[in-house]
Amino acid sequence: MAKNRFVETYSQGVINVIKVIVDTETGVNYLMGSHDKRIGTGMTVLVDQNGKPIVTPITSSKG
Repeated sequence: MAKNRFVETYSQGVINVIKVIVDTETGVNYLMGSHDKRIGTGMTVLVDQNGKPIVTPITSSKG
């Protein structure tokens, strides 16, 4: 079974939803927000205080 490329690591809300999604290949964190899922959804890279992308360390399962 293939590993999912993107995984949800945080979720908040039911109508106004905020999620943090991590790219399992690069470790880059994204913020996804939606207001009443019928109206629209947006997604952007999460950055630190210096404007650099937040990256979660990825451990390789290849060996």
